[in-house]
Amino acid sequence: HVQLVESGGGSVQPGGSLRLSCVVSGYSYRTYCMGWFRQAPGNMREGIARIEGDGSGTTTYADSVKGRSTISHDNTKNTLYLQMDSLKSEDTGVYYCAADDSAACKTRLEFATRLDFGYWGQGTQVTVS
Repeated sequence: HVQLVESGGGSVQPGGSLRLSCVVSGYSYRTYCMGWFRQAPGNMREGIARIEGDGSGTTTYADSVKGRSTISHDNTKNTLYLQMDSLKSEDTGVYYCAADDSAACKTRLEFATRLDFGYWGQGTQVTVS
């Protein structure tokens, strides 16, 4: 039974930083694709960062967060992170982590949807104001 549990959300002023965490348990695939999605009020859920666990560690970012965010995965802790700096009001939303096998990373990030990942966390709210 795969579980993803996010934490680290909260309220922050523009220009501030947050680090989101996602503890993954029960995942037994040898390779993985893990990512962070954001859903702002009234908007679709969008992929903002992704990391490939096929040995390459390739990371991909949406233009909206590129240069301000870093995704990483600690294998020893089974934890996915998203470090976000220089936060803007438009970063406000519910942030979800997602995981599946490496095939999920074949879809371009800007086209990734809920259907590309089989496992999701419950979401954590980030408010920038």
